Amino acid sequence: MNVQIRYFASLREALGPGESVAGLPEGSTLASLRDALIARGGAHATALARGRSVRCALDQKMSDEGAVLRDGAEVAFFPPVTGG
Repeated sequence: MNVQIRYFASLREALGPGESVAGLPEGSTLASLRDALIARGGAHATALARGRSVRCALDQKMSDEGAVLRDGAEVAFFPPVTGG
């Protein structure tokens, strides 16, 4: 399964505008995707660390980390307060 990830605000500054992730197992959730990104280490581990408050959206709808991904989904990660 493949998903497109977009990062916003401070996460975008740390990780760039986004990336594609391929090869996720069926039944993957937002939580398992976040954990897989954290497991990469480096900037991903720091920016998405479990101690940090990070919000998620799945296909442009706010979602909790239990939401199940589908092939071709768009996932967004962002800090809880983004201003403008």
